[in-house]
Amino acid sequence: MADLSIQAAGIRHPNPFLLASGPPGTNGKVIKRSFALGWGGAVCKTLSLDSNKVINTVPRYGKLTARTRPEEVIGFENIELISDRPFAAWLEELHDCKRAYPDRVLIASVMEEYRKDAWVEIVERVQQTGVDALELNFSCPHGLPERRMGAAMGMDPEIVEEVTGWVKKAARVPVYAKMTPNVTDPTAAALAAVRGGADGLAAINTVLCVIGVDLETLRPLPTVEGYSTPGGYSGPAIRPIALRHVMEIARACPGVGVSGMGGIETAEDAVQFMLLGAHTTQVCTGAMLHGYEIIEELCAGLVAFMERHGFQRVAEFIGRSLPFFTTHADLVERQRAAKQGKAALTARDDLWQGDIAGETRGLLGE
Repeated sequence: MADLSIQAAGIRHPNPFLLASGPPGTNGKVIKRSFALGWGGAVCKTLSLDSNKVINTVPRYGKLTARTRPEEVIGFENIELISDRPFAAWLEELHDCKRAYPDRVLIASVMEEYRKDAWVEIVERVQQTGVDALELNFSCPHGLPERRMGAAMGMDPEIVEEVTGWVKKAARVPVYAKMTPNVTDPTAAALAAVRGGADGLAAINTVLCVIGVDLETLRPLPTVEGYSTPGGYSGPAIRPIALRHVMEIARACPGVGVSGMGGIETAEDAVQFMLLGAHTTQVCTGAMLHGYEIIEELCAGLVAFMERHGFQRVAEFIGRSLPFFTTHADLVERQRAAKQGKAALTARDDLWQGDIAGETRGLLGE
């Protein structure tokens, strides 16, 4: 039997599949339901100390569908903010979740303003609930930039390193830093987080986007009182971007646990992230579109992949595909060498065939 458990950032996961921070982990009740269904872990919707400052709009979602199959959602935009539920309620529910499912991995996603006292307070209070780890949201691309939160913080490596350092001094549990894809170099902030003491890195959060424009009203989507704002893009369409970021982060930060996410809907999707260096994978939009029950297919698909390749443990194939990335110049040289080698083999074969033909004619007396 394939062993689906995996050790990441010092934590044992029953399987490498977690619900990502967002609507699927919006309260303790749904998190416990996901655990009952078999998810190895969950990251709760991002918390802050003062939920009164978090005000959502309606509508706040938009979707992109396939041109030939309108029922198929390939991209999903949201302008939803972090949790607007009271911090005190979250503390109770996190404690209850961990007490009910002690063998599942519960990670608290936290975000605060650029103030040391705020970060220290939220860390100290949240970890008392018994959560297994913290995930620092340095990456939400929309909402609250005026408070220097989310990606507004995560796009600055110096701030990432500084805040991670504040958190690590207060934390008694492993700390993940969640990276934004809305940067040119995904390794800069990741390396900064590691310098600050991060035990793990999570990537990626959503990609800043505009999902579209209504051609009847000429207003951008999603439309709120006739207006909109760029939001976070997720779903299958961002998977190639996420794979590239995870690959670069894993190569730049060897030995650091990576949790990969971005467009995962199937076991095959998740395995690609693991082959590129992710120890665990997270699912958000996939669970929203297909239901929490997809965990059964994820686990079954992973077992099938492992048995097909003869892997007994997940750790055996993490990062297996990383050595096969190189530069374009090197690809050119490899192809040139391969062609030269093929030409040499062809010439040798022609010579060998000629020798054989000559010997045959000699034996026949021709």
